[in-house]
Amino acid sequence: MAQTSNGTLAEVAAASTAGPAGLSAGTIGDSEFDRDTAVARRADEPGVYDAELSAGWTIINAVNGGYLLALLGRALSDALPHPDPFTVSAHYFTPSQPGPAVIRTESVRSGRTLSSGQASLFQYDAEGREVERIRVLASYGDLGALTGEVCTTAEPPVMPPLAHCLGASDGPAPKIPGSNAITDRLHLKLDPATVGWALGAPSGKGEMRAWFGLADGRDADPLSLLLVVDALPPTSFELGLKGWTPTVELTVHVRSRPAPGPLRVSIVTRNLAGGFLEEDAEVWDSADRLVAQSRQLARAPRS
Repeated sequence: MAQTSNGTLAEVAAASTAGPAGLSAGTIGDSEFDRDTAVARRADEPGVYDAELSAGWTIINAVNGGYLLALLGRALSDALPHPDPFTVSAHYFTPSQPGPAVIRTESVRSGRTLSSGQASLFQYDAEGREVERIRVLASYGDLGALTGEVCTTAEPPVMPPLAHCLGASDGPAPKIPGSNAITDRLHLKLDPATVGWALGAPSGKGEMRAWFGLADGRDADPLSLLLVVDALPPTSFELGLKGWTPTVELTVHVRSRPAPGPLRVSIVTRNLAGGFLEEDAEVWDSADRLVAQSRQLARAPRS
């Protein structure tokens, strides 16, 4: 890729397959993602959890929304009788910052196959007062109990093999101001057809596609899918816009437990109007199954 005056693709794409220096290989339950989404249940306050938001998942000037959703999802999986997120809807009120947080959960309904609950994440302002960052309403079930029947017209995204896509070491691209720490946690390989923005020639199509993995090699599970849907560069880049694209609302449907191996993620925006845009995402696993879908409303960059 040709040189630009703004930095390198490593600063906005992902770490190499080996991951950042010192990052050991991760497995489900014992990885950087699991450690950084850990929650501690308060013994004296039912449904209340303490958490520490890691600076390793920040982008520009805030903690990534998908990481936060996974952290809330972990608290709900502990609080509710069913293990797996089926549908999670989150409203983001204020940007979250690295540091202590409190998650307050509430069970709304428990049935035989589904249980529903809500959760809010709070941090503290300079005066020590709680500030609500996110509020989530979710339904949980057991993905392992679902039938294998599939009737669909959905198809995996058409994109080059992983080896022919572009990652951290493949060339320069515009530098994003602020923190890019999350890129060291991920192994992204972007479809070359969706990186025109990196060369100053965005396609105008509002599409982003990539192969996705965690940099330490941890395979995907239902909880990490809540991160995956919000981990790619925003589609607004391919619309010729740069800067922070804060999420207003994000709804995720988890359809199946993913098979081991890299995921394929496709995100598209069809309508930017009034300073807001939607992003529709699909996540496909190595067995060609649609394992997650999402839609989010985001504020378009103002630059």
